[in-house]
Amino acid sequence: MERDSALHSEPEKSDPENLKVIEWEDFEEELARLWSLSAALAEAKEKKQSLQQRLEAVIQVNAESLNRLNELDEMREKLEAKKKVMERMSMCSKLAKEDAKKQQEQLSVEVRSLLLAGTALSVARKRLQDSNRLLAGEKGYVSLRNLQKRLRMRQQYMISQVSLLYPVKISVGPAQEQELELFPSSSKSGSSAGSIPANQGSLTILGLHLTLLPFKKMSFFSDKREVQRSATALGYVAHAASLIASYLKVPLRYPLRLGDSHSFIIDCAPSIEPTSSDPSSSTELLTSMKHVEFPLFLEGQDITRAAYAVFLLNKDLEQLLNFIGVRSLGPRHLLANLKELVRTIQSSEYKDT
Repeated sequence: MERDSALHSEPEKSDPENLKVIEWEDFEEELARLWSLSAALAEAKEKKQSLQQRLEAVIQVNAESLNRLNELDEMREKLEAKKKVMERMSMCSKLAKEDAKKQQEQLSVEVRSLLLAGTALSVARKRLQDSNRLLAGEKGYVSLRNLQKRLRMRQQYMISQVSLLYPVKISVGPAQEQELELFPSSSKSGSSAGSIPANQGSLTILGLHLTLLPFKKMSFFSDKREVQRSATALGYVAHAASLIASYLKVPLRYPLRLGDSHSFIIDCAPSIEPTSSDPSSSTELLTSMKHVEFPLFLEGQDITRAAYAVFLLNKDLEQLLNFIGVRSLGPRHLLANLKELVRTIQSSEYKDT
């Protein structure tokens, strides 16, 4: 009955187009074949189940072994990390030992240097004591101060002779041009700007005035005697400045070449001469290291060069004033600066400084 039901059930599920008609004579053979096939299928299922169980066991064993391998790898990595840490710690300890050794050597060197410095300090202290004894002795600081005082007195005496040779006085009379206003727009910071009031009179050197008129209006009809008097007065100022600088041992920034009323002042700065090699090319500046002389007189000379010479002469007087700690009265007061220079040197304060 089961076979019949199986036979009847299979056709019902089968596709009607693919139905196979079995003859009655072949029914037993087909039935035997189907029986053998079902037995083989059941045997295959049993083998499949047994194989599945074996495979699951093998897979479980492999999984466990894989887990153990992973744990071993982790333990190995931890061990390597610990090894690296130990190596690093050993290297650090080695470096620390070397540093300690170096510091010990440096400390020993510093100790030796301190011992040497202590020895040098004791020697220096002994020398300082000797120096203090020398300063307190006959050739000490007091003696040097006395020597400097005598030197200042000698300088005062020599410069008093210069003031007697070239006296700078105030002439009380009709007010003339009192100083050479060469550069009215320029004045030294901190110096007295402006000109001397007219009611004080004009300054003269050995009775000669320094007037501005020849430097402003120099022509064929100019008074030659006035030009000559100005040149002579400038020669006197130049000679007086040169003598004072030699007595004070001060090298002038702008040296003088004395020649009475035809004296010159030398500008040691490099002169710049414009030259052009090509008419179409731009002007090139060539530096010449030759010293340039400027005349302290107007006769046969350019007015601008002569005015610049007087400006440089006043700069020399300003240098001497700065040397003794006095400010200049400005670039317009040549004779006033000379008078202030002589007055300061002859004062009692100069001797005590």
